[in-house]
Amino acid sequence: MTTQLPPTIDPVAAAHWAQRRTATSPWLHEEVARRMEDRLQWIKLQPQAWAHWEPVRGGQEAHAKLTARYPNSECYVVEAHAEQAQAAIQSVAKPWWSPGRWSAAAQHAQLPPDGSVQMLWANMLLHSAADPQALIAQWYRALAVDGFLMFSCLGPDTVQELRGVYQAQGWPVPGHQFTDMHDWGDMLVHAGFAEPVMDMERIRLTYESPARLLQDLREVGRNLHPQRFAGLRGRQWRARLEQALATQLADAAENGRLPLTFELIYGHALKPQPKLRVSAHSAVSLRDMRDMLQRGKQGGV
Repeated sequence: MTTQLPPTIDPVAAAHWAQRRTATSPWLHEEVARRMEDRLQWIKLQPQAWAHWEPVRGGQEAHAKLTARYPNSECYVVEAHAEQAQAAIQSVAKPWWSPGRWSAAAQHAQLPPDGSVQMLWANMLLHSAADPQALIAQWYRALAVDGFLMFSCLGPDTVQELRGVYQAQGWPVPGHQFTDMHDWGDMLVHAGFAEPVMDMERIRLTYESPARLLQDLREVGRNLHPQRFAGLRGRQWRARLEQALATQLADAAENGRLPLTFELIYGHALKPQPKLRVSAHSAVSLRDMRDMLQRGKQGGV
């Protein structure tokens, strides 16, 4: 497994995208979050605290569903901008006159302390990270022992139709390459996670017009490829793009609508009990020592 940064992501462009303010969640992100949230019914662990990484872009409706699923659990909302974190928190706040307001679990607009949450939720985020291994390591630190990670991201077959259009026109690639789910599993293991479970599905959407298709793509993400077109495109190029999309993508079986495929990857992994490496001199953090001692008491040791 490579330990280098993804070869087709420009770190500067990725940082600009991560810092971009947004007020609404893309429809596709909400749909993916709904499907991922449905999988929680099979997980018995009820977290005392959980973290939601970038809920405004990842899905505000999903944030409300997760808050309702875990009404007695504290939540840490992680956003690049404080006002977006507050917006996510306020979206699930009960009215001042509601009796439930005084019994609702707290939501914090901050990074979770290390080892403080039993669930970490990150929807449609990892594929645009310039250094995904560093982000995964940050998630690992935030989780408590026996806590679990739930994430989703785009896979390699995403917008393959659009790539075909660009190739036929002789244009630079329309987007960076996405990581395969098996490589994500390897990264999780490398970071210290155990029992990673990866699976994928494809969603095929159809659009009535090139303009509507491009609007959806702008909401979902940006082209972060280092070899993307460096300048600003003009109106004439936009017209050429829309004409190419209408000509090459029109599907007669769909009454001329324009299809786009999105490959969705879902990941789930556990943070295991830390293992003590035996050597002449072994160093163990205070938190890991407490975790091991507590685990021993629970096991009757």
